[in-house]
Amino acid sequence: MEFSRPPLVVAFELSEKRKAIVADTLAGASDVVYLIELDEAARADALRNAGVLLTFNTSKELRAGEAELLDDARLIQFMIGGVDFIPLDELPKGVPVATNGGGYAESMAEHALAMALAAAKRLILEHENLKLGQFNQFTQNRMLAGGVCGIFGFGGIGAATGRLMHGIGMRVHAINRHGRTNERVDWIETPERLNELLEAADVLVISAPLTRATRGLIGAAELHRLKDDAILVNLARGEIVQERPLYDHFQEPALYRLHRCLVD
Repeated sequence: MEFSRPPLVVAFELSEKRKAIVADTLAGASDVVYLIELDEAARADALRNAGVLLTFNTSKELRAGEAELLDDARLIQFMIGGVDFIPLDELPKGVPVATNGGGYAESMAEHALAMALAAAKRLILEHENLKLGQFNQFTQNRMLAGGVCGIFGFGGIGAATGRLMHGIGMRVHAINRHGRTNERVDWIETPERLNELLEAADVLVISAPLTRATRGLIGAAELHRLKDDAILVNLARGEIVQERPLYDHFQEPALYRLHRCLVD
């Protein structure tokens, strides 16, 4: 294959509509090559000449031995925010790697709001009751307005979540590494103040990256600092919350009944 300039190599499938968006955005600044459309020899040629590789998951989208062909690339750009499961050591050393942190902030924030409301309004439980012909219009559900949404990890996703939670009348308490933000919050501090966040939260949203510092950070002691009726929404990696303590936490009689009521 002949390239007039190092191409943008896209490692995943795109619709024709999305290809048109890519072409329009680049406006001729670079050739674009779609890896899945090439035969073996052409794939190798494209990767050797790549200026940028655009990928979701190199371990799935590249074949054995292909990663080492990217030695001369200027950038490997992931479309995902968290790459803790990607074998980055298989990529050529010296080639910059970028992630798409916060790229899906608004959609993830809507998911956090949906999960919190589903729990507070007992949507799953009442849906199952309706399937059995039972219509319950008298049990009062929870109002989130006026409560505190605690957000651990106040980056793009956390900030977008905070905006939505403010919109339904919740106060927002947040933690990030710096203890400051330009976003509207009612309280913000650093991770050293995590216990205060846990104790205040009516809804706790976890949107922090999985790192050495956050892996297993939420264990039995932290869970017991939550209010008995607190709602936990983990938008981040599951490994941030210790699995066994989480399971045991909801086996306690009062919490078990609450858990069944909220998210049966």
